[in-house]
Amino acid sequence: MQKPVIVVHGGAGTWRPERKRLGIVGVSDAAKAGFEILKKDGSALDAVEESAARMEDNEVFNAGRGSTLTINKRIEMEASIMEGKTLKAGAVGLLKNVKNPVRLARIVMEATDHVFVVADGAEKIAEIFNLTRRDSFTELRDQHWQDLKQKLIRGEMDYLPKLHRLVLSHPQLFEMGTVGAVALDKNGDVAAATSTGGLTFKLPGRIGDSPLIGCGTYADNEAGACSATGIGEVAIKLVLAKSTCDSIRNGISAQEAVESSIRLVNRRMHAAAMGLIAVDMLGRIGAGHNSQNLCWAYMTPETHRPKAALKAKIVRDSA
Repeated sequence: MQKPVIVVHGGAGTWRPERKRLGIVGVSDAAKAGFEILKKDGSALDAVEESAARMEDNEVFNAGRGSTLTINKRIEMEASIMEGKTLKAGAVGLLKNVKNPVRLARIVMEATDHVFVVADGAEKIAEIFNLTRRDSFTELRDQHWQDLKQKLIRGEMDYLPKLHRLVLSHPQLFEMGTVGAVALDKNGDVAAATSTGGLTFKLPGRIGDSPLIGCGTYADNEAGACSATGIGEVAIKLVLAKSTCDSIRNGISAQEAVESSIRLVNRRMHAAAMGLIAVDMLGRIGAGHNSQNLCWAYMTPETHRPKAALKAKIVRDSA
C-alpha cells in the first residue's frame, strides 16, 4: 500500500498583504479536506475534486466564488480534472454561474463521451445533473475591476500587446490566481484538478491553460500528476503540466521536474510568472515558482496537519 499524499495551490503571483493570512488558511483547509478522503481509503480523484471545490467556495481564491472579471465585467470560469490510472479526463470552460466548475468537469469525464465542453453546452450538462448554481460576481472582484479601470484611465497601466511583458512591468495589477490539487492514494493512483476564473481583464471567450489537459492539468500513473498556475498562455505554449510529468517519467523527482519546468519558462518565455505543484509515483512532492508568491499546502501521514506557505522553491535561473 502506498502512503497517500496531497498537494494544493491557491495561485501564483503577488499576494497582497490583506489576502495572505486568508490564503494560508484556505489552502490548509483544502489540503486537509482532500487528505481526509485519502485517509479513509478514498481515491486520489475524489481527493483532488474535494480540495479544488473547497477553494472554489472561498472568495480569496481566483476560482468559483472568487473568480475575476473579464474586460467587459463578466464571469467566465473554467476547470479540469484527470485521473492517472486510465487517463480519463474532463474539462469545462466559459461557465457563468456553476457553483463548482471542478464538479462539472468530473461529470463531463464520467457521464459523456467528451473531454472538454464549454459555454451553453456545459451549462446544460450542469442543469441536467442538478449542479448547484451561484452568482460568483462579488463586491471584492467588482472593486478590483474598478481599480484597474481607473489605472487605465490615468495612464498608469501600460497595456502592451504581449501579455507576459505587461505582467512583468505591472505584476501587481493582475490576479494570476488559479487553484489546483494533485494527489497519490493508497492504491498508487494519481489525479490532478485545476480551476480558475482566468486573468483579470481577459477578453471574453479567452480560454487559459486550466481546462486544457496537458497544459494546466495532467495525471498519469506511469509518471505522476501536475497542476499549473500563472499565465495560461505560457503553460499552453509549453504544454507545461505534461512536460513536467514527462520529466518525472524520465527518472527525476517531482521537485526536480517542477524546477526544470520553471527554468524552461524562464528561458523560453522571459520568466513569465508561473507556479507548479506535482507528485510522483513514490509520493515525493514538488512545488516551485518564479513569481513572488505561490500559496500552497501539502499533507502526508507524517505531517499530521497541513503544511502551508506563501512561497515554495523560487526558481530564477534558466540553466
